[in-house]
Amino acid sequence: MGEEAEIDRLPIDLLAHIFLLITSFTDLAQASIVCKKWKKGIKQSLAQRQNLSFAGWKMDDDSTARLVLLAYNLKELDISRSCWGCQITDNGLYQISLASCISNLTSISLWGMAGITDAGVVQLISKTKSLEHLNVGGTFITDESLSAIARSCPNLKSIVLWSCRHVTENGLLLLVGKCRKLESINVWGTRVSVDCFNSLLTLSPALQIKPTELVLNVGSSSMLPVV
Repeated sequence: MGEEAEIDRLPIDLLAHIFLLITSFTDLAQASIVCKKWKKGIKQSLAQRQNLSFAGWKMDDDSTARLVLLAYNLKELDISRSCWGCQITDNGLYQISLASCISNLTSISLWGMAGITDAGVVQLISKTKSLEHLNVGGTFITDESLSAIARSCPNLKSIVLWSCRHVTENGLLLLVGKCRKLESINVWGTRVSVDCFNSLLTLSPALQIKPTELVLNVGSSSMLPVV
């Protein structure tokens, strides 16, 4: 038999640390099929990760959920739409919602995920009790999702609703009224009247409404710019 390669002599903990430095999910997938020891090291490295970003990668429901399910200590999850067209659907959000790390997530980005609906968002959000930062900009969510966020995310500090054209004033009022720790909300491109800001600021005077220039138009009867 040939002499054992140097890398094969490394303990699992050290292998896991090496794999933790790899950012390419393609490379990790290929490395996981080299041998059982490498596969175990990759699983251990995923368990140590506190953030995962799939932005820029071509991912689907199953591959994304498979990685998140192994990331037991995850705090930040970014599955924003990338130039490759991340194909996450409600089914993917459902699978991800079953991961043990979900209740500990403090940040989630679903930016530009046109394939998801209220059904998937509600399922995921209902498990995120520690969430502080949420980006659902560029999606087709409605007040149904805002209601779920208001119920399940008491620690929410910031939310991006950029171009969420199906949310209404009622949904925003419910969200701000329930999420008392909310500090920042981005409503650019929504279809709510700027008069809504008076009510939001009455509920939460310190609330930062973005873009900040929109607040200067409070009292106008026009609608927010649609981009």
